[in-house]
Amino acid sequence: MDSVTEAPAKGRETYELMRKAIAFIRQHHLEQPNLATIAHHVNLSEYHFQRLFTQWAGISPKRFSQYLTLDYAKSKIAETNSLLELTLESGLSSPGRLHDLFVTLEAMSPGEYKAAGAGLTIRYGIHDTPFGTCLIAITDRGICDLHFLNGTNQALAEQQLQAEWPNATIMHEQSVTEAICDQIFHSPHQSPLALHIKGTNFQIQVWQALLKIPFGGLTTYQGLAKSIGKPTAARAIGNAVGCNPVGYLIPCHRVIRGSGELGGYRWGQDRKTALLGWEAGQSEEQS
Repeated sequence: MDSVTEAPAKGRETYELMRKAIAFIRQHHLEQPNLATIAHHVNLSEYHFQRLFTQWAGISPKRFSQYLTLDYAKSKIAETNSLLELTLESGLSSPGRLHDLFVTLEAMSPGEYKAAGAGLTIRYGIHDTPFGTCLIAITDRGICDLHFLNGTNQALAEQQLQAEWPNATIMHEQSVTEAICDQIFHSPHQSPLALHIKGTNFQIQVWQALLKIPFGGLTTYQGLAKSIGKPTAARAIGNAVGCNPVGYLIPCHRVIRGSGELGGYRWGQDRKTALLGWEAGQSEEQS
């Protein structure tokens, strides 16, 4: 009898198992590995893997894998781009869904941008989420940083935050960001979330456009370029998307290549796959 481990209940360990399984599914999608093969790869019994995966994703591993196909991605791109064009023409916002978060974005003034955080106090915490460990940082006016970590090295995370805001006062206050993390990933309808971020005018324009992509939707760099009236700026769009300082809330993970392939992601392609598959499953549950 093969030796298998019991599944952890939740937290970082669960995501790491899911990430490993999703990476295996994606890398072997042409072979369509069965449940037993995937479960063996993450050293779980079929029963425990099926139960844990379904608890995490809301759908079965088999159903999840169907959301990773090129055909699905292409159809979702067409659907989302049509929706964005319609809302652009009508001047309305894209229709909300159950898991959508109401997010407002406030750009720092040119003076604040140039000051690199002078006079600013930034509080941060490091938290477990369904998509791995993340750092959340806030100013008095909103969330200024949310990035996923490959580890939990607090000292390194603080160094990176300080490098981004060299003149700011950086304070580790876990309790301050705990409630925000809970609202983002577990209780999305408590109240609106404000972002307070720095960027060039072009970057801010791109990040505002990203906020209009509906939950479960997909668009391309070209589609995003068209949506802001700059159809020839797809490469510059890609650079701005890659500089997004607030992961998940500014949904840069919903931008993929026109071919239907995922393309890159600042916080790793496996995490992008997890985010998109999870959103697709949740979106299906709502429809």
